[in-house]
Amino acid sequence: MSIGTYTPRPGAAPLPRMIAAQTVLETKMLLRNGEQLLLTVVIPALLLVLFSSVDIIDTGTGEAVDFLAPGVLALAVMSTAFTGQAIATGFERRYGVLKLLGTSPLPRWALMTAKTLSVLVTEVLQVVLLTAIAFGLGWSPHGSPFAVFLLLVLGTAAFSGLGLLMAGTLRAEATLAAANLVFLLLLVGGGVIVPLDKFPDAVRPVLGLLPISALSDGLRDVLQHGAAVPWGGLGILAAWAVLGLGAAARFFRWE
Repeated sequence: MSIGTYTPRPGAAPLPRMIAAQTVLETKMLLRNGEQLLLTVVIPALLLVLFSSVDIIDTGTGEAVDFLAPGVLALAVMSTAFTGQAIATGFERRYGVLKLLGTSPLPRWALMTAKTLSVLVTEVLQVVLLTAIAFGLGWSPHGSPFAVFLLLVLGTAAFSGLGLLMAGTLRAEATLAAANLVFLLLLVGGGVIVPLDKFPDAVRPVLGLLPISALSDGLRDVLQHGAAVPWGGLGILAAWAVLGLGAAARFFRWE
C-alpha cells in the first residue's frame, strides 16, 4: 500500500505567513471594536478640531493647529500602542485567549510581533486621517519626515512596552482602569494640549521626562519649528522603550 500525497501538505504554515495572518486578524478586531475606535480615532480628531477652532488654551504665537497637530499625533500613538493594546491584551489574558494562542504553532514572540505590527498599521491609518484633518484646518508642517518617522517608531516601542507590561502583570479590570487613568493624566500633563511651560517650574522637568512629553515635544520641534533631529526626545523615548519592553519580556504572565 503506497503512501498518498496530500494537497495541501499537512503541517504548519511558514512563519512569515502566520505572522501576517495574525496581524490581519488583530487589526480587524481592533477596527471592529467601537470603544477602541472612540479612543484611537474619534477622541484625537475631536480634540484637534475643537482646540484648533475655539480659542480656549493659549498655545503661543502662530496658528493653534501648528501647536496642536504634533501633540495629537503623539496622543494617537499613545492611545493605540499603550491604552488600546493594554486593555485588549489584558482581557485576552483573562479569558485564556493568550494561553490558547501560546499552544498554537505560532510562537509567543511571533504573536507579540503580530500585535506590534497591528498597532503600526492602525497608527498609519490614524496619522493619515489626523494629517488630513490638520491640513483642512490650515496646518503648515515643516522639518524632516525621517525625524518624524524615528520619533513615531520609538514612541510606539516605548508605549507598547509599557502597555504589555501593564496587561501582563495586572488583572484585566485593573488594567482597564489604570490604562484609562494614565491616558487622561498624560493627555492633560504631557504637553499634548497644554504647553509644558504653563505648568509650575517644580514639576516641569519631571513632566518633560514622560514618554508622551518627549514624543509630543519632539514632533513639535520638527513639524512646527523645523528642527533637524531632536536627539533629546529620541533618547528619552529609547530609554522608555528599553525599560518597558525589557520589563514586559521579564514579567509578562500568560495566564
